[in-house]
Amino acid sequence: MSFATRALNVLLAVLLTAGSAAAADPIADFYRGKTVRIIVGYGEGGGYDLYARLAALHIGRSIPGDPTVVVQNMPGAGTKIASRYIVNAAPRDGTVLGMVSQAVAQDFIMEGGKEFDPAKFVWIGRLTTNIDIGVTQRDSPIKTLADATRREVVIGSLAPGTNSVIAPTLLNAVAGAKFKIIQGYKSSAEVSLAMERGEVEAIAAIGWAGIKSSRPDWLTGNRINVIYQIARDRSPELPDATAFGELGATPEDRAAMRFFGSSSDIGRSLFVAPGVPADKVAALRKAFQDMLGDPAFIEDTKRRNLDVAPATGNKIAEIVAETLATPRAVVERMKAALAPK
Repeated sequence: MSFATRALNVLLAVLLTAGSAAAADPIADFYRGKTVRIIVGYGEGGGYDLYARLAALHIGRSIPGDPTVVVQNMPGAGTKIASRYIVNAAPRDGTVLGMVSQAVAQDFIMEGGKEFDPAKFVWIGRLTTNIDIGVTQRDSPIKTLADATRREVVIGSLAPGTNSVIAPTLLNAVAGAKFKIIQGYKSSAEVSLAMERGEVEAIAAIGWAGIKSSRPDWLTGNRINVIYQIARDRSPELPDATAFGELGATPEDRAAMRFFGSSSDIGRSLFVAPGVPADKVAALRKAFQDMLGDPAFIEDTKRRNLDVAPATGNKIAEIVAETLATPRAVVERMKAALAPK
């Protein structure tokens, strides 16, 4: 081999190496071969779990490096266990996302939390809004919220601090309901089974979107009564169910009920902990938006009859900030209504 030929080969090798380095994608290199976890603050089978698994099934294709994405359920303490883990213990490298209570901002200002601040969560995006509803079985004598003011109603709930405890407590204080709250179920799916077995008469908070997907027989078979909806205004899909924003005999009570009903705007949203590098956040946000337009994702939501009402991470951050700026008088009225009697 001549000197000229060897020199040419060396030059070509250098150029190829330089081209490969220029084409390298550090985000893809980081995620390739890794497992990304979505931590869900509730047990399996409920609405949060349903949407987290939908995201896990599809978002990996849009993340550079095509990582494996799995769901890890971490129920307890109204999703505070999951929130604490994500913020304080999980790796802050873009491999751990979370989906926790849509009332996380309300809970924070109500309880004065110090272990984590939702204002510092880095939101990736929202899959859908969600209206939690209270339901009874069709043959129950409790068919409306007014019926629940006439006699005691045993209602199934999850942990303190969740919509499922706060909602009936507020209704007892503000609307004169007579709910006897049974706490401790791990997910809305568990409470649903408890209602069907006759352990409780009503479910305090179950996602309307989740019912349409996972329990369509409840609707096609006309098997439930929707007695209230945790929303500021009535949904067009639920025109006969009382909305929280309608209730309250005083301006303070009405403001408190509308404040609580606003959690539906956060819905089923994904976030990462503060401190995750900006390039990983940008990649995850782009992957989330790309997933929404993926034909396989769209077809899957149609097949499962899942609502999708997306929002960007920045929009969810704005909603959280607005909630955290709620006037102190409204918060104090909420606290008074929820105080043990």
